Amino acid sequence: MEFAELIKTPRADNAVLHGPRCPAVRGTLCLTGHHLIFSSRRKEGGEELWLLHANIDCVEKRFVGSLGTIVIKCKDLRIIQLDIPGMEECLNIASSIEALSTLDSITLMYPFFYRPMFEVVEDGWRSYLPEQEFELLSSVTDEWRLSCANKDFSVCPTYPPVVIVPKCIDDEALRKVALFRYGGRFPVLSYYHKKNGMVMMRSSQPLTGTNGRRCKEDEKLINATLRPGKRGYIIDTRSLNVAQQARAKGGGFEQEVYYPQWRRIHKCIERFNILQESLIKLVEACNDQSHNMDRWLSKLEASNWLTHIKEILTAACLAAQCIDREGASVLVHGSDGTDSTLQVTSLAQIILDPRCRTIRGFEALVVREWLQAGHPFQLRCAQSAYSNTKQKWEAPVFLLFLDCVWQILRQFPCSFEFNEQFLIMLFEHAYASQFGTFLGNNENERLVRMLTLNLVNTSLYLARKKKFIGPKKVIVWSSLMQVRFLQLVIGGNIKGFFPFTIRTL
Repeated sequence: MEFAELIKTPRADNAVLHGPRCPAVRGTLCLTGHHLIFSSRRKEGGEELWLLHANIDCVEKRFVGSLGTIVIKCKDLRIIQLDIPGMEECLNIASSIEALSTLDSITLMYPFFYRPMFEVVEDGWRSYLPEQEFELLSSVTDEWRLSCANKDFSVCPTYPPVVIVPKCIDDEALRKVALFRYGGRFPVLSYYHKKNGMVMMRSSQPLTGTNGRRCKEDEKLINATLRPGKRGYIIDTRSLNVAQQARAKGGGFEQEVYYPQWRRIHKCIERFNILQESLIKLVEACNDQSHNMDRWLSKLEASNWLTHIKEILTAACLAAQCIDREGASVLVHGSDGTDSTLQVTSLAQIILDPRCRTIRGFEALVVREWLQAGHPFQLRCAQSAYSNTKQKWEAPVFLLFLDCVWQILRQFPCSFEFNEQFLIMLFEHAYASQFGTFLGNNENERLVRMLTLNLVNTSLYLARKKKFIGPKKVIVWSSLMQVRFLQLVIGGNIKGFFPFTIRTL
């Protein structure tokens, strides 16, 4: 298919752009295969807009006489208005934008056509490999090994080819455990705490079913992470009621009789359409300029966005406390282990590991805990808050994680190397980008579509831009600092307080 076939009117003169927080500008509008381009006629200080079609979430049109107006609502939450003279021109441009912004084939997206205008100094696809992470781990412990049991993605289609597992568990045992875990997502190492040797693992739910099925290999794998005389904690990101309901569908949770050294804790974290509806309500509240402060706060509370943040942060705080203060290993899972599980494990590492609060360390965290761990970015970020079509698999899971990071960053800016602009950049690129980093749903898809061979990865140069650096002087503390999450949300209504420590840079 040629992009020219979808462009009915490639150019419109005397168009007027109404952008967010800026005066109206008259200029020329052009459509290309991947961009909407607007350029004003001013010779000096002219306005120019380059908008990826992939960033367009919704297109609305209306007419007053012969003047047509197109309202473009973007996945990065911007709203742009274009006034176009002529009804036919306006209709043609609107239909062209709608067609170009809803292309089905991933190979037609801009990352497959983008060519960087800068020197490629590092292969971003190979900057954060499991082998490199294992080298860091092996320098402090010899109790773990690299497993290539999933090298052809036959054991678990959403895991990477190489994972880190206990040395005492062989590949044959891993295959048996994979059959016992939903989607084949057997427990793998997520984080090793150098202070006391405790670990955090992640997986999907066990397939216990109504008959209470067990797997001795699974029990052995999980117990291999425990120190002599120590207990572990299983943090299930579902409510007890939801976990019990999953048993009727073949899923379930670890039975206490088979895991006597582990204590199971349920921390309910919402997912899927509930999160999407919450984002929609939040954006509606932010865009409504007619209400007063009381009305705004009421609509903010009704969106439940901050409630979701509180739930995720509370679960991450609990995981960090178990590891650092209780001296216990932790296993985190929900149902499939690709959404709320990754939110909790990632935030717990940000709390415990100062390396994750550097630019390069945070990049490594996103690659390790999201991209390589199989978070389905292609499905979750297909649409944003403005889309008229709502699919059940769409959800702002990654955006919620970034917001949680921002809450911590807001409290302790000197404990982070980066600033909020870095988080905003990641949010924007997760939904629409010239880079291929967030394309596909897992490593298997990226390999099949040869993304790593053909596309540029964002870590090539973006993270080295000076605008992402935080305070000019990052404070180095000589002692551990107590972090109080009581003030992380508006109103300070987090119930309970988990005293844990966070190391600063």
